[in-house]
Amino acid sequence: MSEIPKDNLYTRDHEWIRIEGDKAEIGITDHAQKALGDIVFAELPEIEDEIDAGDEFGSVESVKAVSSLFMPVSGRIIAVNTELKDSPELINEECYDDGWVVRIELSNPDDSAELLSPADYEEFLLDDEA
Repeated sequence: MSEIPKDNLYTRDHEWIRIEGDKAEIGITDHAQKALGDIVFAELPEIEDEIDAGDEFGSVESVKAVSSLFMPVSGRIIAVNTELKDSPELINEECYDDGWVVRIELSNPDDSAELLSPADYEEFLLDDEA
């Protein structure tokens, strides 16, 4: 079973989000990085970009495929993980820590009500495998 930290929320597109006040950190889940295989490139948004919940905000390319990244909540990009430009493999190695993708300032905190709890995400993965 994939690692599912209890302090994050999740999407059905396999992004995670860690919300602290009006800011959040976003990345792809352990399940997603395992499914993709070795990540070789990350396309990142620009700082100050305003992105709505559900919109594409970047992509990751692996030896298997290119996968779009979708914003779990609406917000303004306040930081991108520039380490991923030279070391995209950080997503494979530490997807919940040094492999984060973006940090945002939330524009609508109510968006998080649509996200999956860790238990719901685990159930989603189990249903997906069945």
